Amino acid sequence: MKRIIAVANQKGGVGKTTTNINLATCLAQAGKSVLVCDMDPQGNTTSGLGVDKHTLEKSIYTLLLGESYLEEVALKIEGIDGLFLLPANIDLAGAEIEMLDLASREFRLRDVLSHAKYLYDYILIDCPPSLNILTLNALCAADSVLVPIQCEYYALEGLTQLMHTINLVHGKLNPRLALEGVVFTMYDARTNLSAQVVDEVKSHLADHTYQTIIPRNVRLSEAPSHGLPITLYAPQSKGAEAYEQLAREVMAKNFLADEPQKELL
Repeated sequence: MKRIIAVANQKGGVGKTTTNINLATCLAQAGKSVLVCDMDPQGNTTSGLGVDKHTLEKSIYTLLLGESYLEEVALKIEGIDGLFLLPANIDLAGAEIEMLDLASREFRLRDVLSHAKYLYDYILIDCPPSLNILTLNALCAADSVLVPIQCEYYALEGLTQLMHTINLVHGKLNPRLALEGVVFTMYDARTNLSAQVVDEVKSHLADHTYQTIIPRNVRLSEAPSHGLPITLYAPQSKGAEAYEQLAREVMAKNFLADEPQKELL
C-alpha cells in the first residue's frame, strides 16, 4: 500500500526530524522506495541526510511556488538505495508569506505529490514545529499523520490542539486523513517519568500507539552532525535497532487508508 505520511507535532524537540530521517532510511533498507519531503525551513532533515542546504538551487520552496518540477528537485541519497529527498533551506520560510496570495494555497504540496505517490512506496513529510501553512499543506497532502511524543513532562502539551487540527483538516480539507499513530521518543528507562508519560498517552490513545519505543540514545544525537542516518552511523546501537523495529511495524500495519472515516478521536 502506497502511503504519504506527515510526521507532525507543533512542539519542537520531540524527535520529528530524527524519526523522519531514520524511519525513511530503514524503510528504504527494507526494500521500499521512499521519498522524504523536508517542509521545515530549518532544513535539518536535508542536512541530516548529508545534503548541503546552503548550496541548493532548487528545493521544495521552488516546487511549491511552481518554479521547478519534482524531477529537478528530488535528490538520490548516496549509500541508501531507494531513498530520495526533496530538500529545504531557509528560503522555505518565505513561502509562508508568498503562498498567502496563491490559489488553493493549502493544496500546493498535494498537487506537487499527485504523481509522485505512484512512484514511491512511502512519502514521509517532515513538518515544522508549528501549525502554520506549511504544516497545513503537509496534512492536506498526507494519508495519515505520525506523531512523535517525547517522554518528558511537557509531552502532552499541545497534543489536544494537534488532534483538533487533524480532525478539522480531516473534516474540511482532506477526508482521507487519518492518525497513523503515536511513537514515543527519548525514552529513559531509568526514570519513572518516561513510563508515566507512556501510560498517560496510552490511556487516551491506546489504539493509536506504536509498540516500538525510541530510547534516549547518544548515537542518535550524534548522527545528524555527520550527515548520516543512525543505521549507517552506528548500526549496532539501540537507536538503530529501535528504528528498524519501527519500520517493520509501520510496514506491517494494516491501515485502511482509502476507506472514508469519521472523526478520528
